[in-house]
Amino acid sequence: MIQSEACVDAEVPKWQDDAWYWSKEATDWGWDWAPEKDKPLHPKYVPVYRYARDIIGCLNNWVDGWVDWNMVLDRQGGNWFKNWCVAPVIVDPEQDEVYFTPLYYTLAHFSKFIRPGATRIGVENPDSDLMVTAAQNPDGSIAVVVFNPGESAKDINLSLSERSTPITISAQAIQTVVIPNK
Repeated sequence: MIQSEACVDAEVPKWQDDAWYWSKEATDWGWDWAPEKDKPLHPKYVPVYRYARDIIGCLNNWVDGWVDWNMVLDRQGGNWFKNWCVAPVIVDPEQDEVYFTPLYYTLAHFSKFIRPGATRIGVENPDSDLMVTAAQNPDGSIAVVVFNPGESAKDINLSLSERSTPITISAQAIQTVVIPNK
């Protein structure tokens, strides 16, 4: 199973404004046009949070791959269907410039460390405020991705077999831990 049409809907992406991607004002485009009674169907959300939650949720429910259908868009956020989206990479062809958005770096936590051929493995996560996924790579290493959307840092204990180590994940952060094959 592959999640093949993921994206973050928005108005127009903010050029080189990383903070915007961590803001609830970078909203679902439906919030603006929906009648008042339908606004709850189009809630405002933080794009980076939605991206991380979607990827972790999919991986934890046996999806083998996750693809943003708009990996690269222009500064307008345009795509062929004319629903405006943000993307991991925004380009300005007139200025010959490229902007790697925070979504790019969010996606990197998964694509750089969970390698082709990896197998998703189960995790026990006692903290409902965190989202966690893990995969064993073909080389035997294990990549653990932790997402903390909360307002404060969290201390967790990462355990595997007889090994255990405490880690801290900052507030509003995504962190990847790679456990090498021993």
